[in-house]
Amino acid sequence: MADNNIQPWPRNKYIRPSVDSNDTIQRSPRSSGGFTTDKDIGSRRPPRHHQSVDSVDSTSSLYSIDSRRSKPPPPGTYHVQLPKEQIYRVPPPENAHRYEYLSRQKHNRSACRRCCCYSLATLLVLLLLAGLVVGVFLLVCRPHKPRFSVSGVSVAGVNLASPSPISPVFKIKVRCKNVNGKLGLVYEKGSAVEIFHEGIKLGDGEFAAFEQPAENVTVTVTKLRGSRIQLKSLSRKELKDSEKTGKVRFDLRVKAPIRFRVGVVTTWTMGVTVDCKITVNKLTSSATVITEDCVTQDISLL
Repeated sequence: MADNNIQPWPRNKYIRPSVDSNDTIQRSPRSSGGFTTDKDIGSRRPPRHHQSVDSVDSTSSLYSIDSRRSKPPPPGTYHVQLPKEQIYRVPPPENAHRYEYLSRQKHNRSACRRCCCYSLATLLVLLLLAGLVVGVFLLVCRPHKPRFSVSGVSVAGVNLASPSPISPVFKIKVRCKNVNGKLGLVYEKGSAVEIFHEGIKLGDGEFAAFEQPAENVTVTVTKLRGSRIQLKSLSRKELKDSEKTGKVRFDLRVKAPIRFRVGVVTTWTMGVTVDCKITVNKLTSSATVITEDCVTQDISLL
C-alpha cells in the first residue's frame, strides 16, 4: 500500500529538473531544490538567427506562382470562341469614323444603283414605245425607198495626151423619184457623192439638199471635182481605148440622209445608198449617157 502521508511533488510545466549536477548554469536565487527555469536558460543561450516569416512566405509564394504560371502556347492558329451575348454590335470608338464612312458609302452606292435602274427602265420603255411607233408607221404608211437615175454627164479637165496629173470636173444630173403616195421626202445636208473608173477615184462632191413631196420627180445637178490625180500608164491607155470605142464606164455612188414626212410630222433621220453604173460616149462637156443603171439599197437607220 502506498503511504498516504507522502505528498506528490508539485509539477510545474515551466520547471524541469537539472540533468547534470555539474552544470555550469547558475541557479536562480529564486529556484529551490536545484532547478532552473526556461527563462534562465533562454537568457544564457546564444541568439539564433531566424528567417523572417514574411521573407519565407514571399519566397514560397513566388515559387508557387512560378509553378502555377502556364507556359506560353506553341505558335500556330487558334480559334477563340466567345458566347453570342458577349459580341457587341456597336463598333469601338477607334472604328466609329470608319463605320460612319462605310455606312455613307453604302447609302451613296444604293442611290447610284437605284438611279441606274430607273434610267435603264426609262430607256427600255422609250425603246418599246419607239418600236411601237415604227410598227404603226410601217403598217399605216408603208414607206418605199426612192428611185434614182442619171440623165446627163458633163466631163472637163481630162487630158489624156499629157502624162501630167489631171484635175477632172464632172457635172451629173440625177433624177430622183418619190414613189410614196402619202409620204414626202426630206434630203438633208451631209450627203456624199463619188465617181470611180476601174476602182480609181476621179472626183467627189455633195448631193443637193431639198424637200420632195409625195409622188414627185426632182432633177438635181451635182458637181464632182478631182485634184491632181496621177494616172498610171495602163489606166491612161484604157481611158484612151474606151473613148475611141465610145464606151467609157464610170461607177457613181450616192449616200444621202433622208427623212419621211407626213403632214407636219417628220421621222428620224435615215440613210439611203445608191449605186449607179454609167456609160458615156466621150470625155467632154457634150458627153452623152449611153447606158445607166442605178440600184437603191435598203434604207438604214443612222
